Amino acid sequence: MLILLLTLELEYGDWLTVRKRFFGKNLKILLGAILVALNIGMAVFAPFLAPYDPYQQDLMHRLQPPVWSDKGTWDHLLGTDNYGRDMLSRLIHGSRISMLVGLSAMLFSGVLGSILGMLAGYLGGRTELVIMRVADAQFALPNILLAILIVASIGGSTLNLILVLGISGWVIYARVAFGLMRSFKERAFVQSVVALGARDTYIIFRHILPHMIPVLTVVSTLQVAQMILRETALSFLGLGVPPPTPTWGNMLAEGRNRLWVAPWIANYSGIAIILVVWGINMLGDGLREHFDPRAKEARK
Repeated sequence: MLILLLTLELEYGDWLTVRKRFFGKNLKILLGAILVALNIGMAVFAPFLAPYDPYQQDLMHRLQPPVWSDKGTWDHLLGTDNYGRDMLSRLIHGSRISMLVGLSAMLFSGVLGSILGMLAGYLGGRTELVIMRVADAQFALPNILLAILIVASIGGSTLNLILVLGISGWVIYARVAFGLMRSFKERAFVQSVVALGARDTYIIFRHILPHMIPVLTVVSTLQVAQMILRETALSFLGLGVPPPTPTWGNMLAEGRNRLWVAPWIANYSGIAIILVVWGINMLGDGLREHFDPRAKEARK
């Protein structure tokens, strides 16, 4: 993110010009991108940033409070949990699971749902009937309940979470892609290409998909936050990545029974989830306003 900003500053001359040309008057993109970039950087460089091994136990220093408390020490800035494991280290490593599951599940569900939605919207007929009726049936079942049913059957692991969340989240992309495809298929520029005898794959990927990418980008950005929340909920219920793997959901579950004795165990993971989801939602909302012509006119 820093390299991108420096490059833009060198190209346009000063930061105000960069903000005006690249971000416009919408600072949501900038603030959201910074929060997301910080979290991704923390996840990627977790082994170098964490002061301790997140699995290392030290029962002599269990439930040690944060450094600003009366009994806190600088050895453990955010305190320790019930097994004496460093909370800061577990918090940093926990971001790896959240971002990995969130991004991977978003890609899987996005690709699957977009392809099925485009096929249903472009081909119509029985293809549309089968795909959209399956989507309607899945809409009748809450996503988190469907994820719980599947994970309870196949077990919890990182790969299983990605597959389960991807399968439970493809419907929103299919709906959006279906509506966009139906709209663009009737446009004059598409009908002219059809009249020239172009192949269906060429029409879809060359003339229709580029117009759909901005909308699908906004949906994908917002869905990352939803995937992270679902992964946290499953881990909190004991259906996610099994302990002692550090995940924010596991940390919430471990701290719920000690809220009055050691509130920092659950508080820090909860704050981390709030900040990441807030940053992703702010980025997605900023992108929506950036791509929406009506929002651009309203900001002028």
